[in-house]
Amino acid sequence: MKILFCSSEAAPLIKTGGLADVAGSLPATLRELGKDCRLAIPAYPEAVERSRSLETVARLELPGSREAVQILQGLSGPHEVPVYLMDAPHYFQRPGNPYLSPLGISWPDNADRYALFCRAIVQLAMGRCGLDWRPDLVHTNDWQTGLVAPLMRDLPARPACVFTIHNLAYQGLFDRSTFNRLQLPRRLWGMDGLEFHGQLSFIKGGIAFADRVTTVSPTYAEEIKGPALGYGLEGLLRHRGDHFLGILNGIDYQVWDPANDPCIVQPYSADRFADKLPNKRALQREFELPEETSSMLFGYIGRLVDQKGVDLILQVIPGILDAGGQIVTLGSGDAELERALRKLNTSYHSRIGVSIGYDEGLSHRIEAGCDAFLMPSRFEPCGLNQMYSLRYGSVPIVRRTGGLADSVCDVGAESLSDGSATGFVFERADGEGLWHAIERALDFYHLPGGEWARLASTGMRQDFSWESSAAHYLEVYESALQAPLETP
Repeated sequence: MKILFCSSEAAPLIKTGGLADVAGSLPATLRELGKDCRLAIPAYPEAVERSRSLETVARLELPGSREAVQILQGLSGPHEVPVYLMDAPHYFQRPGNPYLSPLGISWPDNADRYALFCRAIVQLAMGRCGLDWRPDLVHTNDWQTGLVAPLMRDLPARPACVFTIHNLAYQGLFDRSTFNRLQLPRRLWGMDGLEFHGQLSFIKGGIAFADRVTTVSPTYAEEIKGPALGYGLEGLLRHRGDHFLGILNGIDYQVWDPANDPCIVQPYSADRFADKLPNKRALQREFELPEETSSMLFGYIGRLVDQKGVDLILQVIPGILDAGGQIVTLGSGDAELERALRKLNTSYHSRIGVSIGYDEGLSHRIEAGCDAFLMPSRFEPCGLNQMYSLRYGSVPIVRRTGGLADSVCDVGAESLSDGSATGFVFERADGEGLWHAIERALDFYHLPGGEWARLASTGMRQDFSWESSAAHYLEVYESALQAPLETP
């Protein structure tokens, strides 16, 4: 099976969130399973710099582009996944975040940029680039690739298409004039096409026209079929019926493994859990916190936005400090949340460590060094940090939503008795709900007899590797190949 995996970001070439981790790991696992999976992303400066053995293999003239698009072929990451970079300097040769300007707002031509990316994918998928390789199936991801399925739908002998929703909150919505400017086929405008309440919706294109639609956890698949998290697309998702399902993401244990992590000061494992302690001390030193091994150290890594419940964390920080705990955070996002964390860091610099931005090595050191990891998300399609935390013995404290509900088993009498407990789960998305979970964690942390170590070690032994998830994706691929959607 030949698979073209298309994403607007992919680790280690360029990363803003979990999509990049998936795009960096799933193709590698599919290749390990014997499939010829190749990656396609835009040729951002970082992606060009971090790819290896790049060469120009094709040159395309595409509608709406002021310049020819060159396709660069090379290798990505430690797994050496073959990668195609869609090189259009006017559209993608911009520093920093691929979607946002230096002012932190969306690039005004994002619709043009990713429509061009989609058109280049279609040419590659249809074998129109003069290469000796053509995919059987195209796997597209999130709104930035949402036009691929509708643009390919009526083409003869097209490959099958799978579309994965990583976060339905980001839909790629633009006005009607953008639809006209992009020179999209007129047949695609309308309620059965890309029109969504008078706007152009990229993500609707993927949902409506792909042969199969997936999302990144079973619970999130159910949540977005309802009005609370469906953003008006819940009816369409329900309409897709058996052609829509949730598959829990995996993580790359070659990258995230405390027994073999070059970013941390002391390797450790579930059988050598005591060796985690030097990482806690090192993290405290890095953030200039007192090296108090008896103080419970909480960690947070992620975007500083309401979705992640960062405002809830701000509400409970006084309680954590009153209980003798410490907290370290890494992330960026909303300016007010950044200011609030900086202010707390100034006032309580001996108890709180704050790093604004993103640092891959530091994220590993926080996972290895903290005792517990906070993920009080209001919604979380899948989440990966709770899986990293489980692997690193940093007990997750999460809200019961999306992939968090599918990957963390709450501490309770029954789960402790049968050995399934791995973390602390709460229901209500408010400060009181989070604080109650933290109180339970604090009490459990101070129990005698090594109870915390046993709980953390149970989490470390869970298997969230990509092999199981990749097997489910292969089933979806086979289904799409054998029974594609009929062309209307």
